[in-house]
Amino acid sequence: MTTETNTVFAGVKEAFAPVTEAFKNFQNMEVPEAAREFVKKTATTAKDRAADALAGSEKVTAAIETAVADSVSEAAKISRNIQQAMYQDAEAFFEGLDKLASAKTVSEAFQIQSELVRARSEAFVTRAKSSTEYLSKLAANSAKTAQDNLSKVYGKTA
Repeated sequence: MTTETNTVFAGVKEAFAPVTEAFKNFQNMEVPEAAREFVKKTATTAKDRAADALAGSEKVTAAIETAVADSVSEAAKISRNIQQAMYQDAEAFFEGLDKLASAKTVSEAFQIQSELVRARSEAFVTRAKSSTEYLSKLAANSAKTAQDNLSKVYGKTA
């Protein structure tokens, strides 16, 4: 580099020194204990409410399940699985908030957030695979039932 380039580079570096220093300090900035406790308390309350909502929806699903025939029973099973998945997602979210609230620095919070996103992504992929397998089996069983019913109808008329 030439002396002129070095001088310009040094000038730019000096001009941005306060920004660079502020960013370094921001990463190590501590989160107040009161803020962490507030988030933990709020997450715990919300988690309890989500559990109550799940229990209530399971009661409704069970009542519907006992009141109707087998064909609707499969729909109730699907509904129950969806309710369970929603509860698990809410529970994971509130546990994640709890973990984030325990972070003492912003950089630690970023690391925890990255781990949470990765874990939720893995759970989503697992749930998607499971749903695909279940729907494939359900479709195969439905096709088999339809085929059996058609053969009964056409077997009687022939």
